[in-house]
Amino acid sequence: MSEPQGFLALVLHTHLPFVRHPEHADFLEERWLFEAITETYLPLVERFERLANDGVPFRITMSFTPTLLAMLADPVLQARYIRHLDKLIELSAKEIDRTRWLPPFHRLALFYHHRFTAARQRYVDTYRQDLIRPFRQLAERGCLEPIASCATHGFLPLMDVVPSAARAQIRIGVEAFEHAFGRRPIGFWLPECGYHPGHDRYLKEMGVRYFLTDAHGVLFGSPRPKYGVYAPAICPSGVAAFGRDLESSKSVWSAEEGYPGDSEYREFYRDIGFDLEYDYVRPYLNGDGTRLNTGIKYYRITGKTNDKQPYDPDRALEKASEHAGNFMFNRQRQIEFLRAAMNRAPIIISPYDSELFGHWWFEGPEWLELLIRKVHFDQQQFSLITPSEYFQRYPTNQVLEPSMSSWGNGGYNDVWLNGANDWIYRHLHHMAEQMTQAAKAHAQPDPLTRRALNQMGRELCLAQSSDWAFILKTQTHTGYAYRRLHDHMARFTRLDDSLRQRRIDEGWLSELESKDNLFPFLDYRVYAEGS
Repeated sequence: MSEPQGFLALVLHTHLPFVRHPEHADFLEERWLFEAITETYLPLVERFERLANDGVPFRITMSFTPTLLAMLADPVLQARYIRHLDKLIELSAKEIDRTRWLPPFHRLALFYHHRFTAARQRYVDTYRQDLIRPFRQLAERGCLEPIASCATHGFLPLMDVVPSAARAQIRIGVEAFEHAFGRRPIGFWLPECGYHPGHDRYLKEMGVRYFLTDAHGVLFGSPRPKYGVYAPAICPSGVAAFGRDLESSKSVWSAEEGYPGDSEYREFYRDIGFDLEYDYVRPYLNGDGTRLNTGIKYYRITGKTNDKQPYDPDRALEKASEHAGNFMFNRQRQIEFLRAAMNRAPIIISPYDSELFGHWWFEGPEWLELLIRKVHFDQQQFSLITPSEYFQRYPTNQVLEPSMSSWGNGGYNDVWLNGANDWIYRHLHHMAEQMTQAAKAHAQPDPLTRRALNQMGRELCLAQSSDWAFILKTQTHTGYAYRRLHDHMARFTRLDDSLRQRRIDEGWLSELESKDNLFPFLDYRVYAEGS
């Protein structure tokens, strides 16, 4: 094969907030993880493994947040996920019987029953409940480049008031990645692509070679970039910044203009959890009986009205193939244009949330597999690549300082700092200052004090999760977000008070360590270093 004219870097950002409630038999928000495993993570792994086994060369970059890694490795959540699957298998079996005289729906009931049964078999028998392992194996086979992210997906630009807090989020994130993948990360996903000038230095300290920003983070950099977002920019620290390509992002992200809104694709918002009789679905709802999405959906998007037609997986697959071909064609034309204007092969950075593929866009994993196959077999203009590989090919790049930016609505801080959530930051900044002071004040603590300090670090990190501010802005699950913020702030404050009074309640501390049990490696002294 001749040298490609350009390169495409597909980047999947894989994140969920830490939700674990062993004190409850059922907890609604734990379903976020269960749905993502069934609809996104297992389908992606299956398709990546099939591509590798078929000898189709491909390179995908995936970020994994420490909160998600902690949940995937947690025995309590692993057992609850199996129980969740068992209930779906039971419900889909009942649906096979209920729809036996309704041919379009009967076929779909069989489809879902097979899908849930296969998911259980793969999760339990193939992966032994360890879903990190297949991703690690794909990395070892050279197909996947895993990269790290911040400890709890904290939005770094709003942490710069207390620099030690931003630095700790990055350092803990890198350490969590090392524990999961057995090596230091080459790249780093800044949560929400949120960059603040100078934060690249913290990445440099941890051996990170590149990170990703939104387009305007590079385009509005100083000086302006010669090649726009189609070549990396080198920060003053020497770390590379890769900017997002808006054209390729829009075709997948946009519900209005993008592929996921096609009429043949499965309708996300029609689910038997809402459509069928309450008494029939009640055994499969959460403990409080609130109606919810079960994952069994019988309709396609059809149009903008409520009049929906039955979903046809075969027709949807044909449409996914058509859209994969269209995406490839558009990248060919884009690269042809860019190559004529550049003295090197351009790189197109296309980042997406992993959960878009399968959860929100049910056919997304099929689209991705079809795209990878088409890129390999049907054209020679461009190849798939990872940012680190492109950096190796073209190590000499323009030096500039990217501008403050994010990929949130408006491009800056608006989503995470507004009238719905601005109240949280005075507390988070105060907690970060207290954490830094406590870390400096206890250079050689006794074992119990060390445990309390480490738990303070966990509670601070959990309160800093950008998910809570996002939920308050979007007005979804707001009660849960308020509760989580209140709980972590209260626990942190009580721990800090107990240190000052030298009266640590070991029983209560043990309870906290069991409940908020992520980051067992966390060392509170990270807040004292470099502050």
